[in-house]
Amino acid sequence: MAKGTAAALSWSHAEREALAGELIGAPVSIAAGPGIPHPVEGRIVDESLSTFSVRVPGRAAPLRLPKAGLTGTIVLPAGELPLRGELLRVRPEDRTKRLLAGGSRRFR
Repeated sequence: MAKGTAAALSWSHAEREALAGELIGAPVSIAAGPGIPHPVEGRIVDESLSTFSVRVPGRAAPLRLPKAGLTGTIVLPAGELPLRGELLRVRPEDRTKRLLAGGSRRFR
């Protein structure tokens, strides 16, 4: 089984559907991650293969945070979901295919 596949399979279908959609604009609470000395709360304003840019209230520039190692919570219309950055380390345009499609191509 590919790295990350077993953990991704632990998400319910509703969680996979929610995470396969757009994350930009979603409120996020990040509890831990590499180089993060304290919890971060804000909104996702941009996303790439390996980073999230989070607009934090009271800060002029958004924080660019690596997805690898991030843990926290993301609030989507479907509800509050756990944020596991390592499992979301995929190009945003490929996330739908990998989270909703079956088979071994889900995560590589």
